[in-house]
Amino acid sequence: MKLVQHLLDSKGRNIISVTADTSVLDAIKLMAERTVGSLLVMHGDELKGIMTERDYARKVIIKGRSSESTEVGEIMTTDVCSAKSQNTVNECMAMMNKLKIRHLPVVDDGTVVGVLSIGDLVQAIIADQQAEIEQLEHYISGS
Repeated sequence: MKLVQHLLDSKGRNIISVTADTSVLDAIKLMAERTVGSLLVMHGDELKGIMTERDYARKVIIKGRSSESTEVGEIMTTDVCSAKSQNTVNECMAMMNKLKIRHLPVVDDGTVVGVLSIGDLVQAIIADQQAEIEQLEHYISGS
């Protein structure tokens, strides 16, 4: 099974972040521009929280708040669950499924080294299963 480190090596370690005082409108624009569903909220190199499309929908839109005057720090999720590079893809999938989250920062020794989405994990699992199927087919056919 693949490790998170291998997944980040192939997908990239690009971290898209904002600060807590960024307006929600600017954060949503950045998410749309970069086609991502979440942004890490950083203070320097320190992870302070995560803002997701779900946070925006539930804490701004439904409550009738202004995207322009609301700051990310007011709606971000501060209890952020994270993975380590040495976790397996299956461990991360189980964690995300249990917590019902779709984005998982990867943190090693207090430093954010990447972000995984549920889609990243699904792709990795499908690729592993396909490779296993091909190996079994070769074994069975004797080639």
